[in-house]
Amino acid sequence: MTEGLNHLLVAPILLPLATAALMLLLGEGRRGLKAVTNVVSTALGLVIAVALLLDVAGRDAPAAFGIYLPGNWSVPFGIVLVADRLSALMVVLTGCVGLASLLYALARWQHAGVYFHVLFQLQLMGLYGAFLTADLFNLFVFFEVLLAASYGLLLHGGGGERVRAGLHYITINLVASLLFLIGVAVLYGVTGTLNMADIAQKLPAVPASDRGLLHAGAAILAIAFLAKAGLWPLNFWLPPAYAAASAPAAAVFAILTKVGVYAVLRLWTLCFPADAGASAGFGGGVLVWGGIATLVFGAVGMLASQQLARLAGYSVIASSGTLVATIGFDAPALSGGALFYLASSTLAGCALFLLVELLDRAREVEAGPQQVDDGNYALPAFFDAEPPPGTNLDDDEEALIGRAIPAALAFLGLTFTVWAMVTAGLPPLSGFVAKLTMLTALLDLRTPAAWTLFVLLILSGLFAAMSLMRVGMRHFWTTQDRPPPRLRVIETLPIAGLLAASLAMVLQAETALTYTRAAAEGLHAPDLYINAVMGAQPVPRAAGGAP
Repeated sequence: MTEGLNHLLVAPILLPLATAALMLLLGEGRRGLKAVTNVVSTALGLVIAVALLLDVAGRDAPAAFGIYLPGNWSVPFGIVLVADRLSALMVVLTGCVGLASLLYALARWQHAGVYFHVLFQLQLMGLYGAFLTADLFNLFVFFEVLLAASYGLLLHGGGGERVRAGLHYITINLVASLLFLIGVAVLYGVTGTLNMADIAQKLPAVPASDRGLLHAGAAILAIAFLAKAGLWPLNFWLPPAYAAASAPAAAVFAILTKVGVYAVLRLWTLCFPADAGASAGFGGGVLVWGGIATLVFGAVGMLASQQLARLAGYSVIASSGTLVATIGFDAPALSGGALFYLASSTLAGCALFLLVELLDRAREVEAGPQQVDDGNYALPAFFDAEPPPGTNLDDDEEALIGRAIPAALAFLGLTFTVWAMVTAGLPPLSGFVAKLTMLTALLDLRTPAAWTLFVLLILSGLFAAMSLMRVGMRHFWTTQDRPPPRLRVIETLPIAGLLAASLAMVLQAETALTYTRAAAEGLHAPDLYINAVMGAQPVPRAAGGAP
């Protein structure tokens, strides 16, 4: 990575931090100025993230790393920020989800609380930092930052349901954070370092007498990550919490579970590769079968859900289960498809949570007693008489000829159909490309676990299609007695933007898959990451001690 872009590595963290501080200085008023500042900062963060990704994507695998030492200390003693293909992808996804959720919130949700914009920026700071940091201590710090902000965003808007769900959410995450801290302490006691590359480098030298303690620390740390990722049976809190949150908060939460998945993927491939001796593949079976159980739980939950918000929450669980299961196979080809699926499912989850409120709003709008044409064009007078033979009739035996679909209803129907197809993995959209790539890779593994996941990926798609079809029928086939909902442009724009991003993944599927496969190959060749991080050197200090 070029020297200039190396310095940009810290920008996604400092930019939201500075923006949050500025908005705090503005006080409780000036919400219009805060909104503009928030949008500009979030959009600029996305631009920086895309620049990092393009720079990483344009380089060969051994050189596809950006390393930045904020304190200019030698590795592994100081803070290290690293951008490789995986972290760059996650940072871009964070920027996309963040910008879409923020634009949607400008319509009404920004007015539901005083500190929405501050909490939103702190949430982005925690997400960016978690994906870019290269040591466990700072990973813990950024986890706590994003979780603290998510507590406020979950409760944003008030209400008894949010408070109840928020208490469960806060409790499980506090317990997970405690386990995180214990696991980090155990690993530090065994290895004497918290830098992830340094830990991976020292693991083969851990004596046999400390190997059990090492595995115990790794297992405790994994429980913390998997609880945040929504792994069964640690995910009981997720559907009610995500369903209770406001639409923009839930949309941001679509990527929160992926932070846990990212941490497991990063540390497991780095510390327990096939050449790790006695620790090779430690916990791989748990990841595979735990992910499969989570996928089953999510798919059945989607089928049983009567509310669209809970259905969207279970779809997040199903996607997390799929990703966790693929990690445990330690297969680069499968991981490449899984990373493509990660991007597709994150965009779909964000869009579904934004659509939830709009679709529920459409169901809540009741026709007034004086309403005649149900929001459509009025029918000509000659239709008051008996319609001619062969005319299509509605349930009230009124002619359908000449009626137009309201623009709001058409938009909701089209976008819901597309995102339902993406979530279910139906062709020709990005969800289908991702699942087809994973299914092809599973066929080559030829193991009972691979065959099980192969079948479940197909069945989960069928369950998702059935569930979403039922929801679509309820929302779009029984609307004759309701006027169309009123949608603001600022509410439809982010959903359309996410749709455009998903379609771009399909149109550029070969390029996107090439990127994700290269990212997977880098993950399964941990020496590249270790050598890049451990080989980073501080900037030489000039005469007189100034750096």
